[in-house]
Amino acid sequence: MTGLRDTVARLSRAQKPSAGTPAYSRFVNRRIGRVFAAAAYLGGRTPNQVSLASGFCSLVGIVLVATVRPSWWSALLVTALLVLGYGLDSADGQLARLRGGGSPLGEWLDHMIDAVKIVLLHSAVLISFYRFDAFGNDLVLLVPLAYVCLSSVLFFGLILIDQLRRRHGAGAKPNERGDSVVKSLLIAPTDYGVLCLVFLAFGAPSVFVVLYGVLLLLNALFLAAAIGKWYREMAALGVSA
Repeated sequence: MTGLRDTVARLSRAQKPSAGTPAYSRFVNRRIGRVFAAAAYLGGRTPNQVSLASGFCSLVGIVLVATVRPSWWSALLVTALLVLGYGLDSADGQLARLRGGGSPLGEWLDHMIDAVKIVLLHSAVLISFYRFDAFGNDLVLLVPLAYVCLSSVLFFGLILIDQLRRRHGAGAKPNERGDSVVKSLLIAPTDYGVLCLVFLAFGAPSVFVVLYGVLLLLNALFLAAAIGKWYREMAALGVSA
C-alpha cells in the first residue's frame, strides 16, 4: 500500500500542465488515472496494455448501450464501464511518463482507440433509440447522428491544430490564462467524462435525451467558437512564416 501511495505521489508531481483541460478531466479523471497508472506500474504492465484495457471497458459499455433495453441497472453498468475506460485512458499516458516516456506506437494506439470509441458511442445511442423506440418520433434519431458528426469533426480539429502548432513552434505558453479554473468549468461540457456521466440517466430516455441534447448544443457552440479561433491562429502563422 505504501508503494502505491508513493507511486501516486510521483505521478502527481509529474502531471501534465492543466492549461485548456476541462474540469472533469482535470479534477477527477487524472486522479483516477494516477491510481490506475500506479497500480499498473507496480504490476509490471505496459502503457499499451492499459490502453487496450481502456478500449475493452469502453467497448463493452458501448455494446450494452446498443443491445440492452434502457433501464436503471443498465445505465449504472454502462456508466461504470465508460468511466472506468476513461480513467484507464488517462492512466496509459501517466504510466508512460512514469516509465521514462511514451512511444509513437503508444500515442497512435491511444488516439485510434479514442477515435473509434467516440464514433461508436454515439452510433450505439442511435441504434438504441431506433431499436427500442422510446419516443415514437424518428426525428429524435437526428440527435445522436448530429453528435457523431460533431464529435468526429471536433476530435479531428483538436488533433490537427495540435500537430500544426508543434510543426510551427507555436505551443501553448506555460502561464497563459488557459490554466484558470473558470475556463476548465466553462469547457466542461466538451469533456468525454461529462458525457459518460450523462449515461446515468439512460434508464429514463426522456431525461437522457434532454441532457444528451443539451451537451450536443453546448459542444456545437464550442466547436463554432474554436473554428473561428483556429482559423485566426493558422492565418497568423501563415503570415509569420
